[in-house]
Amino acid sequence: MTPEFVTGFFFEAIKLAVLLAAPVLLFGLVAGVLVSMFQAATQINEMTLVFIPKMIAVAVAMLIFFPWMLQMIVTFTENLINNIPFYIR
Repeated sequence: MTPEFVTGFFFEAIKLAVLLAAPVLLFGLVAGVLVSMFQAATQINEMTLVFIPKMIAVAVAMLIFFPWMLQMIVTFTENLINNIPFYIR
């Protein structure tokens, strides 16, 4: 295992983690911004008002993107396991 291989492997793992987290984080961000705009327009400053819509948005994102996320994780893991003999050389 060369340093280039290890660096490349960790880069791919981090890229996968970012790709998996991005849809959920974006849905939460959009929900938070929309609720904040609603709060600013109505002058309702209830801190718990943001929590429920964000939870719902994250749950919807997980329902929508879970098959894709699972496929990405399975593909990465299959490649990792199938290439173990090449990695230990």
